[in-house]
Amino acid sequence: MEIKVPEIGESIVEAIAGQWQKQTGDQVAVDDLLIELETDKINIEILAETAGTLETLVAEGETVAVGAVLARIDETATAPKATNSSASGIEPDPAVDKPMNPAVPKIAASKGLDPTQINGSGRAGRVLVDDLRPSPEPQRTSTLPPPVPEAVVATTFSVPTTAASAPQTKDDPRSRRVAMSPIRKKIAAHLLAARQQTAMLTTFNEVDMKRLLDLRTNHKESFNNKHGVKLGLMSFFVKASIEALKEFEAVNGRIDGTDIVYQDYYDIGIAVGGKRGLVVPILRDADQLSFATIEKKIRDFGERADSGKLALEEIQGGTFTISNGGVYGSLLSTPILNPPQSAVLGMHATQERPIVVAGEIVIRPMMNLALYYDHRIIDGREAVSFLKRIKALLEDPEEMLLEM
Repeated sequence: MEIKVPEIGESIVEAIAGQWQKQTGDQVAVDDLLIELETDKINIEILAETAGTLETLVAEGETVAVGAVLARIDETATAPKATNSSASGIEPDPAVDKPMNPAVPKIAASKGLDPTQINGSGRAGRVLVDDLRPSPEPQRTSTLPPPVPEAVVATTFSVPTTAASAPQTKDDPRSRRVAMSPIRKKIAAHLLAARQQTAMLTTFNEVDMKRLLDLRTNHKESFNNKHGVKLGLMSFFVKASIEALKEFEAVNGRIDGTDIVYQDYYDIGIAVGGKRGLVVPILRDADQLSFATIEKKIRDFGERADSGKLALEEIQGGTFTISNGGVYGSLLSTPILNPPQSAVLGMHATQERPIVVAGEIVIRPMMNLALYYDHRIIDGREAVSFLKRIKALLEDPEEMLLEM
């Protein structure tokens, strides 16, 4: 029986073969883990579909296309008799016993690293690609090249050069060169395409967070006791976004060729940053979810994002995205679109600052909001009105709770 790379999703055409958990000649049983494949989005475990003797056909770290044959299982053959490596005087290979994520041995070898000496950050000590660090540069006795004269610098930067004509220079000895990971290449290509294929604009506003923070403080303990999850800010922003999307349907729409598709459902993407890069898992039919369910799902997304255990269907689609740069301390930014969506809401850090309320200067916890949108489908008036509606809902959170 042939073991092939499965159809993973229409946007995924290849994967990287990880470490074989069974080797050629090993006897395998149904549902034994054979190998894990890494894609730019998720990791996929390949299990034995039948019992028999295994023959592996691809090397660890090799890039394999969807449909390629990874291995064969001979259902008629019996497993060779196991040998005792200790009795034979052969020391076991520690690399075989130490779990490793896809492509780790190959990348580690290219960097001069011993992966068996690396403490893995994955599940059960599994060594991930992100755990690899390049070997430190040896101390050099040679002096650095002399600085480039200012006149030469001015000339260099005033004359554009193409990639083909640009001179190949050596890296500064204090720098490090590391190959981009597959997921980072995909992210880069996706973001570049988003900028090239949309007409993006940003509108900003600010929210007085006092009433929302007071409400959260007053009820967070009872909420946690009842639902087993903390009451965060994101559930309020999800609810406010949905109410605003219902009023401004273009923001929840998308362009398909020469058509505009208005989507009368609310699948809200929540941007999650992790070791593997940015992923955007989707809250399906978020308008039908309670505050507690939203918080539980977001917590679960975050826990599974780092290990690549999000299912493909959980990160596909979506009608609108919320990105919280505030968790990293950002005060203002312009989050990029996630095509084919037409808008993304950017949250930022809450900061106390003076504002004027009823003619008096007071100190309030303020948050900047940014709506990044595709001007081909969303007019400026709609974008500004949409963000003002979110502001009004967040500054009067009781309105959302009472569904007024």
